Amino acid sequence: MQKILLHLDSSVRPSSFDRIVAIDAGADQVLTYGSVTPEAVRDLVHGAIFTRAPKDLRNTAIFIGGTDVATAEQLLAAVADTFFGPFRVSVMLDANGANTTAVAAVARIESLGDVRGRRAVVIAGSGPVGSRVAGLLAERGANVFVTSRRSADGAVAAKIQRRFNVSVQELVLGSGADAADAIRDAEIIVNAGPAGVCLVPLDAWTSQTSLQILVDLNAVPPVGIEGVEAVDKGVTRHGVMTFGALGVGSLKMKLHKSCIARMFERNDLVFDVESIATVARELNSTSQ
Repeated sequence: MQKILLHLDSSVRPSSFDRIVAIDAGADQVLTYGSVTPEAVRDLVHGAIFTRAPKDLRNTAIFIGGTDVATAEQLLAAVADTFFGPFRVSVMLDANGANTTAVAAVARIESLGDVRGRRAVVIAGSGPVGSRVAGLLAERGANVFVTSRRSADGAVAAKIQRRFNVSVQELVLGSGADAADAIRDAEIIVNAGPAGVCLVPLDAWTSQTSLQILVDLNAVPPVGIEGVEAVDKGVTRHGVMTFGALGVGSLKMKLHKSCIARMFERNDLVFDVESIATVARELNSTSQ
């Protein structure tokens, strides 16, 4: 029996990246639908789960993508609402790669040691990747600060608290000129800012004596943290361990493929950010 992945994408042009990765991860067929709304989910899912007997539904799975993470979360909720009894399949949410990227970034950091009690600053923590990095680090016991460009009014921290049930604090970082103040006393810095925008100049972080780990998730020149190369994967620069976007991306790809493959082993898995993080820790333990 073929392994069929139902790919639900909220974007007008569904991601070719997600389709290719699914095939490489073992899906025999990828049925892709674009511009999917929560209202359209029920009929699409029913078409997928009613064509096979319950005992065969592990051969069907659903991947939720798109560039709009908030809409994708609504699609995930709508998918869950369609399931009943044995009529359910495994589901993965990774819109815009936010979940796997955030998990991979945190896994790279944790590969260097425990984060409990350490001061971590997440640049652009209001975005989908940054907020997930912040939430995961806070869950693991780090003292997390998130930056936004305009104000520290508590809205970003409240959003992260609602999602992860953790406390984080906010800072303002409007431009590179503010970076030294925003990252003062940080031991860990993660940049999740927009592509092609340098938010942390070289002199801002090299002057920080407490800094131990830098992670820059921007691969488009200029990089988000000056002095970090996109290919860095545990490279020491100015006494600090650095990871670039491609150094994180290799693990992100491994996670993405592993979760897709696992969905075809059972019909009751839900891969959101926390469960993807569990997979990352399993992969890390088996590789040691």
